[in-house]
Amino acid sequence: MSEKPSGDILVAEIFGPTIQGEGALIGLPTVFVRTGGCDYRCSWCDSLHAVSSAYRKDWVAMSSQAVWQKVRELSHSIPLTVSLSGGNPAIQPFAPLIKQGHLEGYRFALETQGSIAKGWFGDLDMLVLSPKPPSSKMQSDWHVFDTCLVAAGTKPDIVLKIVVFDEDDYTYARQVASRYPRLPVYLQPGNHTPPLQGNDQAAIDVEGLNARLDWLIAKVTSDQWFEARVLPQLHVMLWGNKRGV
Repeated sequence: MSEKPSGDILVAEIFGPTIQGEGALIGLPTVFVRTGGCDYRCSWCDSLHAVSSAYRKDWVAMSSQAVWQKVRELSHSIPLTVSLSGGNPAIQPFAPLIKQGHLEGYRFALETQGSIAKGWFGDLDMLVLSPKPPSSKMQSDWHVFDTCLVAAGTKPDIVLKIVVFDEDDYTYARQVASRYPRLPVYLQPGNHTPPLQGNDQAAIDVEGLNARLDWLIAKVTSDQWFEARVLPQLHVMLWGNKRGV
């Protein structure tokens, strides 16, 4: 991969349309622009091909126009939702892409851990803030997280999405929800199947994922946390950790 020119987007993969597999837009037909690079190294990351520098040679620096042409090609120029993901897509210069897409009737959703704030957050249609719980081995910087909320302003819909593996993660999720009571919160059981090299995948432990989902549902109902929405990782249940779906 050549040096990334100023203004270009570092792309790990562009794919779709397929359905969104998690969070507030679960089930919605979507084209995904997955970028390369991340400032986090979560212990259970299932997208290492878009995070680890070991894959940097596979990432491609693309102009906003080139990315947009690929999105239009995949969607046959029919407006739909474009998901900006990663890695941490907040690293990339997405403002021109979002502006062009809106001119043609597309919508944009971005998911980030809330560790980098960008002014163009306010141009999004949906901002999914996914702070990482204790099991990730990462630390949340709430000052920067709050800066992300300020950058987004009042334009996009803003939701919280938190992965839960265990009791500590659940406690963390309750604390985050209490800190931001006006934000809808989506919980999903963590995927404990590690990604493999290339496009291979380990057999997904569907029974284990279902057991964690059942446990999480029981927790929120017994605690009468009726504002929380518990969802599966639908894409994992269908396709495991396979790329491009």
